[in-house]
Amino acid sequence: MHNTARFTLDPAFTVGQVNPRLFGSFVEHLGRCVYTGIFEPDHPTADEDGIRTDVLDLVRELGVTAIRYPGGNFVSGYKWEDSVGPKEDRPRRLDLAWRSTESNRFGLSEYIAFLKKIGPQAEPMMALNLGTRGVAEALELQEYANHPAGTALSDLRAAHGDKDPFGINLWCLGNEMDGPWQTGHKTATEYGRVAAETARAMRQIDSGVELVACGSSSQSMPTFAEWEATVLAETYELVDYISLHAYYQPEDGDLDSFLASAVDMESFIENVVATADHVGAKLKSKKKINLSFDEWNVWYISEWHAIENSAARDWAEAPRLLENNYSVMDAVVFGSLLIALLRHADRVTVACLAQLVNVIAPIMTEPGGPAWRQTTFFPFAQASQHGRGEVLDVRVDSPTYETKKYGEADLLHATAVRAEDGTVTVFAVNRDRTEALPLEVALSGLDLTTLVEHSALADADPDARNTLDDPERVVPHPVEGTTLQDGTLTAVLEPLSWNVIRLA
Repeated sequence: MHNTARFTLDPAFTVGQVNPRLFGSFVEHLGRCVYTGIFEPDHPTADEDGIRTDVLDLVRELGVTAIRYPGGNFVSGYKWEDSVGPKEDRPRRLDLAWRSTESNRFGLSEYIAFLKKIGPQAEPMMALNLGTRGVAEALELQEYANHPAGTALSDLRAAHGDKDPFGINLWCLGNEMDGPWQTGHKTATEYGRVAAETARAMRQIDSGVELVACGSSSQSMPTFAEWEATVLAETYELVDYISLHAYYQPEDGDLDSFLASAVDMESFIENVVATADHVGAKLKSKKKINLSFDEWNVWYISEWHAIENSAARDWAEAPRLLENNYSVMDAVVFGSLLIALLRHADRVTVACLAQLVNVIAPIMTEPGGPAWRQTTFFPFAQASQHGRGEVLDVRVDSPTYETKKYGEADLLHATAVRAEDGTVTVFAVNRDRTEALPLEVALSGLDLTTLVEHSALADADPDARNTLDDPERVVPHPVEGTTLQDGTLTAVLEPLSWNVIRLA
């Protein structure tokens, strides 16, 4: 067993309040996310609108808030008008992003209705097509969606059966426009201009809209940081957020680096904050730009690249794409990514787990069959339930290990959130694949006397997964032996584990 990892919690030292939008997700017209995922009218559990109620129950349990839609790469060829009005009149279109055929049977109205069924915590986050379209189409969509009545487009919405406005307040100005793979890919200067023009015009309709400018698709992009600086120089006073996207997978069997993926995620966040603040300083602005980490997950992207250009993808409708099946190890890395987001809750105020159902998702379905929880479902659901409140500043003193990609990394990755009622939840990952890690937490100035629970996601087989045949193979389990005495929490974290320790 290792030497003990330690940190101190003190209510005087905080990071910031957790914005509920940190627990957002993402629904793209990609593979089976929408069709046979969320929407399957002839499924035994489907409601009158064709929404799978078994999926709806799991989405509520997952605890997602803002849901970004309809893409993703898909949005850069999207015509919103195709997705409204009577379903039988909606056109079928080629989707260039995923080389699929889009039927548009699920569209804007269905998306808003789906959010309402989830509950009041589910908020729309609409992406605009700035790839093949521009300012005019963005304004038309805004008018159709949000204007109360009395104009051509607001009356058209009412004629389509939606008298009440959709009230979409959070908008993404395009998607991954830095990426050469994006339909309508632009340089930073080109994109900065169209984003600024769109933002200015949208604010003429509603000065209170919240707008997300496209940041880099990953920290490894050759244009990273220069892209953010150029885009923000054009848009700084017009937007509220800059976006970040990041996906992680083991490369060449290097599991130690994979387990330290959050080291990269935290540096990405800190580098974007530094870049944004530099632009603000140059402009002598008092405003701070927040971060919208609106795509993040574990994604075995090399598997996708292997089929990306194959004939297997010839314009099928809702094909099986990106259906990664997640292991215990994936779930531990995933939990560590959640910890990274919480540790930067002062500036990351929107985050979207990509995606919600079937496509690199915590929830899987079979057409006509069951829905079940992947291993990654549990860390998200627990963080969304218990990670609300104020993030306490956690500075760990931890044994370390060497990684090929990120150098020396801590074996312990942790954060803690203090709820309004004074209870505290510690989220902690042990990155060691074979050895347990003793943990000692000093509680200073916190009136905590009771250990409510210590639950862990871990397994003797790090490759264990939940599947159609064995949907409950991996679930969190209670941990014995954890104590809270005289202001000190003592625990042992199992090898390769995600831990939730609740104190009252």
